[in-house]
Amino acid sequence: MGKVFSDLKTARYGASGHPEAPFRVSRTHERLTAAGHAPSLPSIAATAEDAALLHGEGHLASIRTGAFLDADTPAFPGMDEIALISLSGALSAGSSALAGEASLSLMRPPGHHAGKDRVAGFCYLNNLALAAARLQKTKPGLKIGIVDFDVHHGDGTQSLVLGRPGVSFLSLHQFPLYPGTGGESAGNCLNVPLPEGTDGDRYLRSFEPAFGKILATKPDILAVSAGFDAYKEDPIAGLKLDKTTFKRIGALLAQTKLPRFAVLEGGYSEDLPLLVESFLDGFF
Repeated sequence: MGKVFSDLKTARYGASGHPEAPFRVSRTHERLTAAGHAPSLPSIAATAEDAALLHGEGHLASIRTGAFLDADTPAFPGMDEIALISLSGALSAGSSALAGEASLSLMRPPGHHAGKDRVAGFCYLNNLALAAARLQKTKPGLKIGIVDFDVHHGDGTQSLVLGRPGVSFLSLHQFPLYPGTGGESAGNCLNVPLPEGTDGDRYLRSFEPAFGKILATKPDILAVSAGFDAYKEDPIAGLKLDKTTFKRIGALLAQTKLPRFAVLEGGYSEDLPLLVESFLDGFF
């Protein structure tokens, strides 16, 4: 059946006109509840120690004080606590997957642009990379395959896992587009840049062989950065995936029969709740 972790406290902040808005969690929470995927609160409470697995000393403090500069990523009072709640969802989803139940963390803010000492692109803590690091700490030798299908390159995740033993990383993304990286692969990080206008069929023709290379590394678990901004109606990008494509992506991940979990990254269309539901129809 699968499990969804969410906390509506993460819908209590926002900046007027900013695309990374509270409805992303609140309305999706409502939709999934109606569809039979009622979210649970996280089973693991993230701590500063968890953030320090990959982020530098002082990073969480800079989020708390607003001592960073990124035009896309505003400072909010209590943002460090909200970021840790979002991380809690990722840690809980990872733990659930390792125990045998496919899971989704439905939280904000997203995380895949956040680097070691960098807040960027709506992201404060790198939820997925931290969840992967905690899993490897809990179970030494665990091999993790990371798949990022957000429309933007997961530059923060790549920076944190490049060269990391037991981790393989795949990002499919529109290129050129923010953040301007991901045009080439490097080491254990496989990048698949896609031109503006790529539709679902063309996307999947690129996804399947690239995903096959991740599976060739024999991962024990899949960790998925689930961004829905490659949707054809998304306001800030130019790929043309439809709702069905996300279900097909979820099904391709599920047919591996590997333990798996996903965390919400981007997706700024009003249709986001429908897209997440469609993905879970395949993923669970």
